[in-house]
Amino acid sequence: MVQIILVLILAYLLGSIPSGLIIGKVFYKTDIRQHGSGNLGGTNTFRTLGVKAGMVVTLADILKGTLAASLPLLFNVEINPLLAGVFAVVGHTYPIFAGFRGGKAVATSGGVLLLCAPLLFFTVLIVFFISLYITKYVSLSSMIAGITAFLFALISGFIQEWDIPLLIVVFLLASFVIYRHRANVKRIMNKTEPKIKWL
Repeated sequence: MVQIILVLILAYLLGSIPSGLIIGKVFYKTDIRQHGSGNLGGTNTFRTLGVKAGMVVTLADILKGTLAASLPLLFNVEINPLLAGVFAVVGHTYPIFAGFRGGKAVATSGGVLLLCAPLLFFTVLIVFFISLYITKYVSLSSMIAGITAFLFALISGFIQEWDIPLLIVVFLLASFVIYRHRANVKRIMNKTEPKIKWL
């Protein structure tokens, strides 16, 4: 039990590493929380610091989820990697190292899926970029990706064997992503949501 608790705490701490804040302050002398949406995720990094910084932060946030989900395997602790991944997502969203003001859970959730369900991850990634190319809205594409992930996990259960833990976690993560983007939904409806220009 102690090992399980330690792994979950470590997963949360990994998720709490504020990639956007670190990249912004170290390389650009900028606190991205003071710009754009004030969010620490990849999207606000793209808007505030540019494509290169945005890509680095997004990749770092994905890898946080992947590494956190792999902790039970690395330390031979008998818990589902998905659970550790969820703690990383919570850490990313409410990071102890950044005043509990983090990102919107998209990239880190993807990182969890990259380890636990690679085919699902790459399917969702393709859907995300197709949606992004068509709509130019990162927020809308993120929500569409979340819904796609749940539908993929649901339909896979009818075709192959049900993976109930994956289905539950994907549903929770997709719901959380949509919840975190509720303000974006209002801006999209009001046509005030910024569109990307680099794709």
